[in-house]
Amino acid sequence: MLDPCLGKKLAASIVKEKLAACVNRVPGVESVYLWQGEIQTDSEELLIIKTRESLLNALTEHVKANHEYDVPEVIALPIVGGSIPYLEWLKNSTRD
Repeated sequence: MLDPCLGKKLAASIVKEKLAACVNRVPGVESVYLWQGEIQTDSEELLIIKTRESLLNALTEHVKANHEYDVPEVIALPIVGGSIPYLEWLKNSTRD
């Protein structure tokens, strides 16, 4: 994310729309990647978004519509366990 305010705005809109229960913002992540045949190095902000699998498509579309990159990174990692009260809070804090 190049605009330093974009991560904060995107995180807030995701939670407001109940697409996720929580978003952690990790600034200063250095990414090295290949884009259009060239090696790129950028300082970015990593968003760790806690949501349910059933909301992944809607969340992905929201990120694509509100991100300045042509191809924003959206990947999913499965939740294989955790605190039951936290997981219940996550479910209750997101849309059906």
